[in-house]
Amino acid sequence: MTETLKPIHVVGGGLAGSEAAWQIAKAGVPVVLHEMRGVPGVKTDAHQTDGLAELVCSNSFRSDDWEYNAVGLLHAEMRALDSIIMSCGDAHQVPAGGALAVDRDGFSQAVTAKLEAHPLITIVREEIAGLPPEEWDNVIVATGPLTSPALAAAILETTGEESLSFFDAIAPIVHADSIDFDIAWRQSRYDKEGPGGDAAAYVNCPMDKVQYEAFIDALLDGPKAEFKDWENVPYFDGCLPIEVMAERGRETLRHGPMKPVGLTNPRDPQVKSYAIVQLRQDNALGTLFNMVGFQTKLKHGAQADVFRMIPGLQDAQFARLGGLHRNTFLNSPKLLDRQLRLKAMPRLRFAGQVTGVEGYVESAAMGLLTGRLAAAERLGKPLEAPPVHTAMGALVEHITGGHLEGPGGISKFQPMNINYGLLPPLEAPKVDEAGVKIPMKERGRAKKRLMSIRAMEALKAWRDA
Repeated sequence: MTETLKPIHVVGGGLAGSEAAWQIAKAGVPVVLHEMRGVPGVKTDAHQTDGLAELVCSNSFRSDDWEYNAVGLLHAEMRALDSIIMSCGDAHQVPAGGALAVDRDGFSQAVTAKLEAHPLITIVREEIAGLPPEEWDNVIVATGPLTSPALAAAILETTGEESLSFFDAIAPIVHADSIDFDIAWRQSRYDKEGPGGDAAAYVNCPMDKVQYEAFIDALLDGPKAEFKDWENVPYFDGCLPIEVMAERGRETLRHGPMKPVGLTNPRDPQVKSYAIVQLRQDNALGTLFNMVGFQTKLKHGAQADVFRMIPGLQDAQFARLGGLHRNTFLNSPKLLDRQLRLKAMPRLRFAGQVTGVEGYVESAAMGLLTGRLAAAERLGKPLEAPPVHTAMGALVEHITGGHLEGPGGISKFQPMNINYGLLPPLEAPKVDEAGVKIPMKERGRAKKRLMSIRAMEALKAWRDA
């Protein structure tokens, strides 16, 4: 039957596009995946390679706890739907406490190899400048936050809508052998084991109050990259540069990425660090570590000097310094329907971060969903989005209608990570399955577990229908 089916075209080979192509092919429908990286002279501000599903910021897919964390729940839903991103992530995980982090090169290479090997997938290295050709009647645009200018302009002209924008920052990566382990130590927060069973996945660099205050001064005084026309564009709160956090208050960082809770310095266990910088393994060899939460727009010349003020990193050698790039996303509640189709041109679906979800896993999840929706349409078997009780369905609800309008009808739609607040609420249970009363302070956690169980049941019923 596949010989008689027209192919579905996927534009963009990032996480969302790769996942969409995989889902389409697994449904038995031919797919052409178009990726501009690899074309001579064509590149983006953030990517380093031409590999598919390249991770450009962190190497973490965040928490893998499906019972008590909404991101972990999304992981579980995607695994239940044969996600290529999750299977390759699981195969290339590196130690990260309770999170799922991956060797970024091995992960990208694995995704690329699986897509290249599938008989129904054709990968074409080319830039789609402007709108896809009219003869492409079923298209997924998964060009991400760094959509090529020509395509972005064509989409805006079609919709008559201004694209919203925000800044996204990249954290530095340090060579492991340049970390001073006479000062730093390995430990996961609260000694929590991750998917790989490692309870000492992070490198911790302690600061006392004097060191912390000097570091904050240097952050605030350091020269920042300025973008003039872009400077009024908002940051996404989940990826704020550390100096922007510091500007919000001198204590902000030690209650955020530099919080010392759940960690004990083995060399001086009776003294609590005032702040702690954590680094997480970035590759399978364990030779590279990224600075957790240390996205920055400090100019490159200043970064090494400022970050070497951190005890344990005084001789740090950087494999990559931090950076800043501009992201764009659609006003999806106005422009997209619940099939994630462009209302003004329904042959186009959108997937990934450009729709207004934030995060690797969320972007890939929207790719997974659009792939299944597009394949079902091609096969003449209409498919609805998953129920709102699922993490994936809740994301669709958010980006197609879960927003508020400000004064004058101005949209307040902003990028969003998955969180339990997007799912329909449940009343917190007062007793557990055995009828034992749950302490008041633990009821919120128990409620999350019930919401996760409800989500998985709804997801599997949707999948098997």
